[in-house]
Amino acid sequence: MRRPVALRLQAALGTLALAAAAGVVLTMPEAASAAAGGATGYATQNGGTTGGAGGQTVRATTGTEIHQALCGRASSSTPIIIEVEGTINHGNTSKVSGDSCNTAADKIELKQVSNITIVGVGSGAVFDQLGIHIREAGNIIIQNVTVRNVKKSGSPTSNGGDAIGMESDVRNVWVDHTTLEASGGESEGYDGLFDMKDNTQYVTLSYSTLRNSGRGGLIGSSESDRSNGYVTFHHNLYENIDSRAPLLRGGIAHMYNNHYKSLNESGINSRAGAKAKVDNNYFEDSKDVLGTFYTDQAGTWQVSGNIYDNVTWSEPGEDNNPAGPDPQSNTTVSIPYSFTLDDASCVPSVVSATAGANKGLKVSDGSCTPQSPDPTDPGPTDPGPTDPEPTDPPSGTNLSLGAGSDGSSKASGTSYGNVRDGDLGTYWSPAGTTGSISVKWSSATTVAKINIREAAGSEGTVGSYRVVDHGTGAVLASGSGAGVIGFSPVSLEKITFEITGASGTPRIAEFETYAG
Repeated sequence: MRRPVALRLQAALGTLALAAAAGVVLTMPEAASAAAGGATGYATQNGGTTGGAGGQTVRATTGTEIHQALCGRASSSTPIIIEVEGTINHGNTSKVSGDSCNTAADKIELKQVSNITIVGVGSGAVFDQLGIHIREAGNIIIQNVTVRNVKKSGSPTSNGGDAIGMESDVRNVWVDHTTLEASGGESEGYDGLFDMKDNTQYVTLSYSTLRNSGRGGLIGSSESDRSNGYVTFHHNLYENIDSRAPLLRGGIAHMYNNHYKSLNESGINSRAGAKAKVDNNYFEDSKDVLGTFYTDQAGTWQVSGNIYDNVTWSEPGEDNNPAGPDPQSNTTVSIPYSFTLDDASCVPSVVSATAGANKGLKVSDGSCTPQSPDPTDPGPTDPGPTDPEPTDPPSGTNLSLGAGSDGSSKASGTSYGNVRDGDLGTYWSPAGTTGSISVKWSSATTVAKINIREAAGSEGTVGSYRVVDHGTGAVLASGSGAGVIGFSPVSLEKITFEITGASGTPRIAEFETYAG
């Protein structure tokens, strides 16, 4: 029989204590300095989830500074990207008041707000014993952060004991590359790692690690709270969780390419009329990984391509309806978005390389190969806004002529090569309003200035941007608007112009590069 969560943690905590006593510094890989990639799953529906894209980027090293950033906006819906570095805790998190915010001292409060990105940067962002609470809010991105040891009892308490909790008319939330962890179960003062209730919809949890908790999370606070749903879980690691991975009451959830390891009592608990689509997951060393548990109000599931490795199943009973030992579908679920499945056999290795904070925001390409997002994750330094210099025309040879090019996406009828052909009549457009375009060479080339020229009729469409050394991830410049952009000379093989905000679909006629 497995021991309670708190007892199973003793060996790991002992290892950390020995390391500290020996003077060993346990470090984390450098985190990305801005949100990368785009939302997936149900977060792409209902108008999509873009967070603070196109808004001001600010840096915060305390919880109070996060609240100040929210309260300093022109309105509660003004887009903002908050880059967080360091440890956020009760000691540095105070309530801040303002017309554009509604904050609290004992949690990071995203209440009655919208269009926000919170992303860990630099050496990492840790929310220590302090939860993130999303209430009456929409279009929120949380990326590349760790939230740990949030308690609902004992001291200190925060967010009802949830690492990330959503409630009361929440829409469109994407939580990505996070680490959510506790140090025990309810008896030790902890509650859920990822909870949704009271009309929370269109949520995606991706590439995240949830571990060492009695409760992974729930969708619906009671059998009558059935207004939640449309939630996607993919490429996550659930490890050493007693139950609720997740608990689903009503609504629809899609679980694919997750690695479930050491689910000690139960796993995906579909009940109260819920529907769970369960595709190509890997269940390992666990008990009752799918079914309806602890209620006589049944839910349903559609299963495909899953692997059950050393999974045990309990006997059916009045309040217990496990799907195994040979899980079969008892409903059908229609998914409105596109997705690519990794084979279940490679899920443990892919998830190990990608899930959690400080993993470089790596993702799967759908063929069991982890890779960095395009453009490469920005580095830990950002020189701040650099305004274009339209009155300072570039001189010398346009190095883009004869070079190569690629990008994050392209709209129909456009080409990456159109930005380096010297023809202002052709252009590249991303598939949406944001995206990236790169110029590349076969050997290192020195660049100190670029000129972004928009096609006729689209002048002024480009909003916020970043110029990135694709090889190192260093941000060479950032600002808003197309035109001439200068920076310190750098030798590189690939330079990326990343459009993070725009007033419409950009049309880039030429991406010129110059040595000086």
